[in-house]
Amino acid sequence: MIHQMGLYGEYFKSIEEGKKKIEVRLNDEKRKKIKVGDTIEFIKVPEQDETLQVEVTNLKIYDTFQAMYEDIPFQDFDCEGWTMEEMIDGTYEIYTPEQEKNWGTLAITIKHLC
Repeated sequence: MIHQMGLYGEYFKSIEEGKKKIEVRLNDEKRKKIKVGDTIEFIKVPEQDETLQVEVTNLKIYDTFQAMYEDIPFQDFDCEGWTMEEMIDGTYEIYTPEQEKNWGTLAITIKHLC
């Protein structure tokens, strides 16, 4: 199955270059449909002029982004050298604490398909 998701340019480039191995999302209704072996097609936003495809190799659910970031090395998110506070603040620029509380979080391990 192929899932489509928007992705900001800097993260898009990081996956394209093979640096970002884990995509962070809310574990909402749309994401609950993702299974290991599925393909995700990322659409670069806001331009929507490029796409790239990845294979889902693992899925891990967490109650909070902090629990996720305590469990997974920052380098897997292409955020080596960041502090925990920077990781969480950056995530809260995209998702709200209310959304996190309602849905929980999902770490999607991906492999870029050339």
